[in-house]
Amino acid sequence: MDVRGNVVRRAGRRPVGTPTAPGPPSETSSRTARALAAIAARNSELNAFLAIRPEAASEEGIPLGVKDIFDTAGLVTTYGSCLYRDHLPVTSAEAVLRLQGAGYVLIGKTNLHEFAYGITSENPHFGAVRNPRDPSRMAGGSSGGSAAALAAGLCDAALGSDTGGSIRIPAAFCGVVGFKPTYGVVPTQGLFPLAPSFDHAGPMARDVKGCAAAFAVLADQEVASPADPAMLRVGSAEAFFEVCAPGVGRACRRALRGMGPVLPVSFPSPDAFSTAPMFLSEAAALHRATFPSRAAEYGPDVAGLLRRGLAVPAVDYLACREELQRFRARAAGVFAHVDLLAVPTVPCVAPLLGTASIDVGGRRFSTRDLLTRNTRPFANLGWPALALPCGIAEDGLPASLSLVGPPGGDARVLAAGLALEALLAAEPG
Repeated sequence: MDVRGNVVRRAGRRPVGTPTAPGPPSETSSRTARALAAIAARNSELNAFLAIRPEAASEEGIPLGVKDIFDTAGLVTTYGSCLYRDHLPVTSAEAVLRLQGAGYVLIGKTNLHEFAYGITSENPHFGAVRNPRDPSRMAGGSSGGSAAALAAGLCDAALGSDTGGSIRIPAAFCGVVGFKPTYGVVPTQGLFPLAPSFDHAGPMARDVKGCAAAFAVLADQEVASPADPAMLRVGSAEAFFEVCAPGVGRACRRALRGMGPVLPVSFPSPDAFSTAPMFLSEAAALHRATFPSRAAEYGPDVAGLLRRGLAVPAVDYLACREELQRFRARAAGVFAHVDLLAVPTVPCVAPLLGTASIDVGGRRFSTRDLLTRNTRPFANLGWPALALPCGIAEDGLPASLSLVGPPGGDARVLAAGLALEALLAAEPG
């Protein structure tokens, strides 16, 4: 089956084909019909969707793209892997059901990094997701299809997952908004796990208002209202600015000018603590039924990571888990002095597809290490983090700022995000 850019509706083991493209949307077309028409027009270029529901054109509601790591009853769910090319779940993930119950209409499944185990969404089986801001560049990952679909206007809301940055990195690169909630607040039942100690599900949208509305549904909470920006104590975590492209750093600092007071805070460097023994070994354990026995059916990057995970000694896993608890307790002390932290979401703009390493600040990093540098710590901590566009940086591409709160501080983070978004929208130009 060729799904490289071909939008297909697949069910069971019926022959695969390309559905009849919706006609040009009329003024009276539903939002979902217009979204499906946009997918038909642009998906061959962006490869954001792997499968669609043509019948959604007749349903009224908010067009929702769901990352193909979440089960969807009656719609094929691949988890980004050829191993599950024909997998048809019987039930939908709890997060999907909650959104559908609140008026969101599932229009299709979005492309992703294989098994959500990567940050580029360059999928060896289904093709790379391309960034609508510049199709020669990465959309980011692993929720790259969700971010690209939002940026291109192919859906109005999206569901992603984030284990080390997989909602926030693509949101940053595509110039949209992504929210990683507090660990455990949004249910992950029906999400194919990557590393359960760090897996989060969360919403993505083109603005903070859309994210806040979807989060309220997902977490069964009240919708956040904008905060008074002058009353927020924002901590600028300077260690996260030390490795940063100049344009990205300037955009992030400029975005904070209307918030106040902004206080430099001492916070552990992104390199201060690594959860690699836990992350790698948990991921490898989840694939033991098919890896290494079917290793040839995995992409080389994911296969390499799983091999590393198989080699982690149990004693290292246990030691890492104990140290993580101590690290979380120490890090939480920062909120005795500030309400929120502010950091660049990613230290650079979207790289070209196929980029293996990136130079920033006179240092060379692997693409994976650099892109997860500022996101991974908050996934490890389980703290809520909102990535929102904050201006233009290198090569005319979006920069993104993350607002981070204490565990359980989801409403605070979203309220601050709503306020900051309004301030940025009011700026001239």
